[in-house]
Order: sequence, then C-alpha cells, then structure tokens
Amino acid sequence: MDVLMTLLGAAIVLVGLWDIYHSLLHPSGTGALGGRVQAGIWWISRRTGHRFGSAVGPGSMITVVVLWVLLQGVGWALVYLPHVPGGFTYSPGVDPADYPDVVGALYISLVTLATLGFGDVVATDPWIRLATPLEALTGFALLTAALTWFTQIYPPLSRRRSLALELKFLAEVDYADGIVEEHPVTAARVLDGLAAEVAKARIDFTQHGETYYFQEEDPDLSLAHHLPYALELRDRAVASPHPQVRRSARRLGLALEQLGLKLREDFVSAEETPEETFAAYAADHLRESGR
Repeated sequence: MDVLMTLLGAAIVLVGLWDIYHSLLHPSGTGALGGRVQAGIWWISRRTGHRFGSAVGPGSMITVVVLWVLLQGVGWALVYLPHVPGGFTYSPGVDPADYPDVVGALYISLVTLATLGFGDVVATDPWIRLATPLEALTGFALLTAALTWFTQIYPPLSRRRSLALELKFLAEVDYADGIVEEHPVTAARVLDGLAAEVAKARIDFTQHGETYYFQEEDPDLSLAHHLPYALELRDRAVASPHPQVRRSARRLGLALEQLGLKLREDFVSAEETPEETFAAYAADHLRESGR
C-alpha cells in the first residue's frame, strides 16, 4: 500500500510538471489540463455574456497556477504520507498525534513547496531527506514559471491590439473602397504589412493560446471585432489591375486562412471558410453590452 501511495504521488507530481512544461516551454503553448481549465472558465464566461470582462483571462491563468500548486502539493504529500510521522522529527511543542497523518503530510508538502523553511518538522528518513530539496526546487521553479507566464502574455496582446487598431483606421478611411485606385506600391505595402501582422497573430495563438481568453474592454482594441475588414481588403485588392497588388492580396488571403485554421483547430467551432471562422471568433468575444 505504501508503495502504491508513493507511486500515485509521483505520478501526480509528474502530471503537473508535464502540464507546466507544455504550457510554458513547449511550442504548442498549451497544457492539456491548463488548457481545459481555461476553456471551461471561458465557456462559463461566454454563457453569462462575459459579465466579468477583462478579468476572465487573468482569472483563468490564476486558476491554472493554483491547479499546478495543488497538483504538486498533493502529489508530494502522498509521497510523504507513508513516512508520517516516523520519518520526521518534530520541534518541542509539536505533537504529530494531534493531527491526522494526511493533514501532517499535506502541511509538510506545502511548507516545503513554498520554501518557507519553518524548521518545525524535519525529515530523518534518508529517502525523504533527498525528496524534500527536490520539492523545494520544484516550488521555486513553479513560482518563477508563474511570474514569467504572466509577463510573457503582454507582447502578444500588444501585437493583437495594434493589428486591431490598424484595421480600424483603414476601415474609418474606407481604404478598401479606394484600394483599386491607390498607388500599387503603397497598396502592396499596406497589404504586405497586414499579412505579416496576421501571421504574427497566428503564431501568438499557437505559442500563447491563453491570450485567446482575454476579453477587450475597448472595442477599438478587439481583433475579433475588426478582423472581418481584412477579408474585405483582400477581396477588393484581388480585383486590382496591378499584379503586385493582387499578389499581396493573395499573400494576405493565405495569412488569413492560416489564422482561421488555427482558430478552428483550438478555439471556435465553424465551417472551413475564414469568413465563417472570423464570425464565430467575433461571436465568441461578444459581450451583452453589444460588443
């Protein structure tokens, strides 16, 4: 039974570390557990009309971090449980008989994970003396990873907001209506710039999938709100008499198709066309206030 308990604890610890690795270090950018938790919170938010707005994204990330802490804390507690209380010494005034073994093991695990080092409980079993520094190292790495995770989401969000503003400004000056008469070099440069930014957005959704669940308070900064205008620009530019503008339009079209494919694969349910995908994307981020 003790061996099974230890193996179960080790398995839980490894599952948590594997999810952290896939969320923060793997090119996929999404862990199986963390991704499901965020998708579940987003589903609840969507069903309530996104009443909590921009708090949903950070809130879902905090929930995932808490999940990682619980997995590590519970996993290591199961490793320690067969050795409580015999494998530890206790400070004067601390009687392990006053607490259930499960509570004692969980306390030891959480204190070690947080690297608090109270010193009221010290491992004496040789194997546990080796395990506790490993958990402390895991706790330090988890804290560092969580802080890094929160800071690395802002560049992708900034790029997405910048693209949304660019599309908004182009729409306000009716750029699509006059693109056929626009100087071909200028028009091609604009389309190529948009294609590059759309490609970056696709990469960001791949490597930082958690940013999908960030609701924009300002509709001007919402890519979901302005992305359909990129399709209109593509369609108008395809009709240009200038070959270089048509080439740039096709390039933009390919970038939009790739972005749509990524959204369909990971976030929205839609048909295969970019038009339907972007409409689903916009609907998924629609709030009751009308956005």
